[in-house]
Amino acid sequence: MEDPRDARTTFAALEAIGYDGAFSFEAKLDPFLPLVLAAEHTRALRLGTAIAIGFARTPMNLAYLAHGMQSISGGRFVLGLGSQVRPHVEKRFGMPWSRPAARMREMVQAIRAIFAAWEGRGALDFRGDFYTHTLMIPAFDPGPNPFGPPPIFTGGFGPLMTAVAGEVADGFFAHPFHSRRSLLANVLPALERGLAKSGRHRADLEVICATLVVTADDEAGFERSKLAARKQLAFYGSTPAYRSTLDCHGWDALHAELNRLSKAGRWDDMTALVDDEMLETIAVVGPRDTIAERLRARLTGIADGVSLTHNRAPDPAQWADVVAQWKRRPGI
Repeated sequence: MEDPRDARTTFAALEAIGYDGAFSFEAKLDPFLPLVLAAEHTRALRLGTAIAIGFARTPMNLAYLAHGMQSISGGRFVLGLGSQVRPHVEKRFGMPWSRPAARMREMVQAIRAIFAAWEGRGALDFRGDFYTHTLMIPAFDPGPNPFGPPPIFTGGFGPLMTAVAGEVADGFFAHPFHSRRSLLANVLPALERGLAKSGRHRADLEVICATLVVTADDEAGFERSKLAARKQLAFYGSTPAYRSTLDCHGWDALHAELNRLSKAGRWDDMTALVDDEMLETIAVVGPRDTIAERLRARLTGIADGVSLTHNRAPDPAQWADVVAQWKRRPGI
């Protein structure tokens, strides 16, 4: 949403439809702002940031925001963090960038140390390579959260950042530019490496896959939805950081061409290169009454939850029937 005031009605509508959770993301608004209103206008909906740009803030700043959101929401908040890319962190937010995976790991650890101090589990004494937090006087200590500290999720795409989630986070948000094959080949092994490093197990980590959905009520709407998805996938496919999904399917030459065209600003030509095979491999595409089972086929054995997404054609209410079908047989 572009107007934070819409949170009063949008999140309530999502709860009425039957969604279990809804997330804000960082684009034209601070992602925490709409969630304050959402918490006041919902009762059971899980609320979170997916994602807030961690490196635009400090661990202390994030800890205060998360503590407040957990209280306001009555224990329904999820702090979801991501890194963004270097130019935005340095040139838009004016913040430092270095060793992003190591920095994200330490950020999560620092926030946990701050939570622990507020919960009364010892003095604040966190000293890391990127962050130091050693001062917490009573005037600035909010004390234990009445609902306990909120869970911390991280998002990522590459193997190092994905492994960080397995190592230190409570959950992981998988990027929508994936296929079942790429999730099995790239994402799950990286998560397992992180889990093994910290002595944890897969059951200790909640995995939510954002998944691009293409469906509609009629043929004209279906074509519009497909075109919007092709544009989104062309953009993702042109980005070097995301090429591993294409590599899984032998489409490395496609990445090179999409990247070349993007530098020339030839966006329509890029869209034309996303054929039906690529669309149906990465997005979940089909008639409305098939989407729930297609999602289940995509994610069974991989994820604990799914986040329906279509950033270039957003209309969450259009998926009410999909949500209803899913909830007749919940779980993956």
